[in-house]
Amino acid sequence: MSLYYEHKVRLAGMDVDGRGICKASALLNHLQIAATLAAEAGGFGRETLIQGYGAFWMLARSWYRLDRPLRWEEDITIRTWHRGGKAAMMYRDYDILVNGEPVGESVSGWVLANVETHRLMRLSAIRELAGTGGGELCKDRTLSKLHCPENLREAEHRLMRYSDTDINGHVNNTRYADFACDAVHLERLEEDRFLSSMQIGYLAECRPGDLITMEAAEEAENAYVRGMDESGKSRFEAALFFGKVLP
Repeated sequence: MSLYYEHKVRLAGMDVDGRGICKASALLNHLQIAATLAAEAGGFGRETLIQGYGAFWMLARSWYRLDRPLRWEEDITIRTWHRGGKAAMMYRDYDILVNGEPVGESVSGWVLANVETHRLMRLSAIRELAGTGGGELCKDRTLSKLHCPENLREAEHRLMRYSDTDINGHVNNTRYADFACDAVHLERLEEDRFLSSMQIGYLAECRPGDLITMEAAEEAENAYVRGMDESGKSRFEAALFFGKVLP
């Protein structure tokens, strides 16, 4: 038996850019909301983990791919399931549909961390995960570490602020998509192109007051961004892939 959760949402004005195309950060936000609701419905949401195990979910990697742009006021359905809790990282899969037709997909990788120490914990310790996976729905794609090109150059400095944070007190993972898009000046993208795919690796937490240097480079039709702290440590890496807007 396959277990999945469906989340439906209409794209609002705040979700899209000046072209009426859904921003990467907005899509990742809706995917994250779907994941949160799915975990709660499955019995292994935030409160259950904190109270029962002193743990919380931490997003390590995310990836999505779209066949076409998602646009303002479109009704999208996100169908999601997870692959089980035996490995070190729990993969969650997503199908993205408009009017019942698939238009994209996504995969995210989650780890379990101790609330106090942030040390990683074994997924097998969470009894509630047993028997709740997606079965035959599960995708094959895994998310390996990104390898950015060597020609990255400084794009900008960005101070992390209160408005970037979420309930965990650190910068929300969706904000890194905004940082990456800003670093490559996505507002300059040609009208016949759109951001069709993105992968982000979350390497270390950012908190208000952290100053992050964005490094960026273009390679063929793609772009890469890395966020570095003042000590030279990588906080996140992103790869952006662009497609044609079909008539």
